[in-house]
Amino acid sequence: MRVFLVAGEPSGDRLGGALMEGLRALVPDVTFDGVGGPLMQAQGLNSRFPMSELSVMGLIEVLPKFFHLKRRISETAQAVLDTKPDVLITIDSPDFSLRVAKLVKAASDTRTVHYVAPSVWAWRPGRADKMAKVIDHVLALLPFEPPYMERAGMECDFVGHPVASEPIASDRDIQEFRAAYDLGDAPLVLALPGSRKGEVDRLAPVFGQALGQFLADRPGTRVVVPAVAHMVEAVTEHLQTWPGNPVVIDPRNVPTEEAVQQKRAAFAAADLALAASGTVSLELAAQATPMVIAYRLSWLTQKLAVRMVNLDTVTLVNLVSETRSIPECLLDDCLPDKIAVALREVALKPDAQRNAMDLTMERLGRGGDAPGFRAAKAVLARMPS
Repeated sequence: MRVFLVAGEPSGDRLGGALMEGLRALVPDVTFDGVGGPLMQAQGLNSRFPMSELSVMGLIEVLPKFFHLKRRISETAQAVLDTKPDVLITIDSPDFSLRVAKLVKAASDTRTVHYVAPSVWAWRPGRADKMAKVIDHVLALLPFEPPYMERAGMECDFVGHPVASEPIASDRDIQEFRAAYDLGDAPLVLALPGSRKGEVDRLAPVFGQALGQFLADRPGTRVVVPAVAHMVEAVTEHLQTWPGNPVVIDPRNVPTEEAVQQKRAAFAAADLALAASGTVSLELAAQATPMVIAYRLSWLTQKLAVRMVNLDTVTLVNLVSETRSIPECLLDDCLPDKIAVALREVALKPDAQRNAMDLTMERLGRGGDAPGFRAAKAVLARMPS
């Protein structure tokens, strides 16, 4: 069996590496080709060019590299056509991946699988119909996504979310984390203002003010900020005015697995978290950390989002558990006063979110086969005989 895979981000590399491991377990003589990062390369992929070339986000960042990315799309599609794999699997990064799939489908009948369903349940539902023209099969991370994909004409399987298979930090992990950052037995509040510079610049000042109000009558409480490697300096700049003697967890120059374990321990050690909207809510739920979600967009994007998004919640824990247990301060409500009130309410009843978090992990596949193995089985089960 020959499989051509394309991933453009570190998160896609993780999904791809696990999927490849699952495929190799089920089809030992499988061979891989395509584009991926270190985790996919560890599973036997010889990446045709560095995946980092594709890890570009935002209009301003993309424009200078537009022609280079366009050339890479053409080169990747041609490589698929030349090698004639049994299946092309594109992983997230839809702006690149689906353009490759479109060129491949226009010139061949190659089977196409896309891993990570677009969030059509939240906005731009028409994307599913466009995607169905070039994708045969979708591997979904969330249990409520398959009907949206199937309605558009694609096969779709829920294969579980990677966060559900992550281990829960042990007491020893927590103790070692506290010792490493000289935190003693102080109460801890996590602050996670985002992983992109625009998010951090918008949210960090608001988070700092909200924490100032929340910690005013909680002397001795420490603030811990787990930062992604490329945002450490940007985050640190904002912390100069924050309360709680903030500690930044810097993953740079630390082996990847050690950095992941340390972040997991920080989540488990915290009494409470204030986080930007996104997958981080699932990571917090995996470690049973009570949370408040807060988020705002740039002025123009926010005006457009209000018109386009038809959900009463954007937090994945709320959506997966079908509850509204996680408080949100979004858009015009992303204000220090409102966030501080929400933090106080959660601090008074820290166990109130536990059932929703446990249900979320159960529905995402905790306790079952690893998502990569499930994804591999789904790919093989749908292959034409």
